[in-house]
Amino acid sequence: MKKALCLIALSVMLSGCDNSEVGDVSLGMFTMKDIKLNHLVDPIVTGVTCHVASVEADLSFADPSDSAISCRQTGEITPEMIAQIDKSDSGEVVFRKSKSIFFKSMKIRRIYDAKNQTLMYLSYSTKETSGSFKHSLSTVPLWGTKAYQLSPQKG
Repeated sequence: MKKALCLIALSVMLSGCDNSEVGDVSLGMFTMKDIKLNHLVDPIVTGVTCHVASVEADLSFADPSDSAISCRQTGEITPEMIAQIDKSDSGEVVFRKSKSIFFKSMKIRRIYDAKNQTLMYLSYSTKETSGSFKHSLSTVPLWGTKAYQLSPQKG
């Protein structure tokens, strides 16, 4: 029990150290849950910034799976950046955040739609024993960027 309390205290302390947090909205006086707003810059396609809203429950063993994501072009997107990304159907995880001490995490996955020349960012929660059907999707078209091709290659 003592070990579990230490893990909870450490989790609460580390959640306050998140330098990507840009907002915090309380869900009421009688709840320990808040909506946290964070920003994420894609580590490869640095011209894309995503804002993620997720419910967090301080002093709880599990945060809800609810999240929302919105991504926009906030800088240059080059052909060299697009050449570096995973172009498989499942894409790649660009962000991961623990949502509980019981192996639950929120992930943001980047998937490239070559036919429409669009980056898709999917926010979802996973658990080692079962997944979650709750998810959110945002897209960033390459139209108007240096990475846009007049005759896109079939992916």
